[in-house]
Amino acid sequence: MTAGVWLTPGQLSERSGVAVSTLHYYESRGLIDSRRTSGNQRRYRRDTLRRVAFIRIAQGVGVSLEDIKKALDSLPDSRVPTAEDWARLSLMWHDELTRRIEALTELRDDFSGCIGCGCLSLKSCPLANPGDVLAKEGPGPRRLPVRGD
Repeated sequence: MTAGVWLTPGQLSERSGVAVSTLHYYESRGLIDSRRTSGNQRRYRRDTLRRVAFIRIAQGVGVSLEDIKKALDSLPDSRVPTAEDWARLSLMWHDELTRRIEALTELRDDFSGCIGCGCLSLKSCPLANPGDVLAKEGPGPRRLPVRGD
């Protein structure tokens, strides 16, 4: 192995801000890979830093590790990924992230009207009581404990 091209788990951890145990977990899931020295110690290519950053960012916006792995598997093995490769991966999730943003915005807007209602049996609660199903259980709050009960 050429010196300076390969990182130890500790170096990769320090540079990426990710615990060594997390790096080992990512490796066990096939998200990153390492080579072994003659002493059976792990070494990571420098470009693994970008992979780890990509994994963390994708996780941060709610992309599953399974979907992250599929995306990373589409990267070329024969060369270090380029900025264009990373941009292509980001575009893969553009529509899905837009759908998630729209769904979360709708949830936020609907939920703000429910704050403090205590999940009463209201016909107007599309989140906690769709179709007013809780009305069958009687009057009053059905999901939150009432003081004194």
